[in-house]
Amino acid sequence: MGYVKTAMLLALLTALFGLAGYLIGGTTGMVIALVIAAGMNVFSWWSSDTLVLRMHNAVEVDARAAPDLVPLVHQLADRAGLPRPKVYVIQTDQPNAFATGRSPDHAAVAATTGLMQRLTREELAGVMAHELAHIKHRDTLLMTVTATLAGAIGMLANFAFFFRGGNGRDNPLGFIGVIATVFLAPLAAGLVQMAISRSREYEADRIGAEICGQPLWLAAALQKIAGFAARIDNDSAERHPATAHMFIINPLHALARDRLFATHPATENRVARLREMAARSGAPRAAAPASARRAGPWS
Repeated sequence: MGYVKTAMLLALLTALFGLAGYLIGGTTGMVIALVIAAGMNVFSWWSSDTLVLRMHNAVEVDARAAPDLVPLVHQLADRAGLPRPKVYVIQTDQPNAFATGRSPDHAAVAATTGLMQRLTREELAGVMAHELAHIKHRDTLLMTVTATLAGAIGMLANFAFFFRGGNGRDNPLGFIGVIATVFLAPLAAGLVQMAISRSREYEADRIGAEICGQPLWLAAALQKIAGFAARIDNDSAERHPATAHMFIINPLHALARDRLFATHPATENRVARLREMAARSGAPRAAAPASARRAGPWS
């Protein structure tokens, strides 16, 4: 996705925020909403390396606390020509991961305890390479700002429902405006999130496979994560669904509304592309035996 198209989609999210404000409080409400949106964009820019991490109770770790994860991330970052990001761990059994930060110099990667326990070293390398690809492609700021605005639109919709749109003078459409805000604004925000997220996941898969050098490692990891994510809850993600598009695999499944929007491409399509990439590069079709996967460096 080009930067112009991405900028247009972010502008659309901001416009949706302003429209929701207008439906709640007329012109004054729109102005207030746009000012809030601008402030949230600035706040997200400065705090994007910690904002989402706090939502998911992520804890920063070093090589002593996470000897299987931190050296691997550092090795991959060096291979990709990136500054070494901060590394965080999230206490949840669902295997998953995401990256955040306003730039490669202010970036972080987060992995769940389930990811470290359930994946082989090669699969873990594929996942971390994917997240570093987001950092290298400067997706992380966009993803965090999108999550912040989409979440704010949802909160504004709840606000509209609670106050029933105020009086007729402040709300030009009355109760119809409230209904439009409650249902249509989050729906539109979800559609914009989908448009931003899907193409970026394909590109991060491709670049991540190049970083780790083995597309099949990432393909195997995606299949395994998708299988576990369909069965294991991620409570913090369910509490903050606007951040779902940041994870390598959609972490949501417990609620019916989680299936309304698919912020990620179908896993089978991602795996198929990675297998095609492996075939073109002549990568081996099978990984090392399980008994050897945890020992030594991946390369």
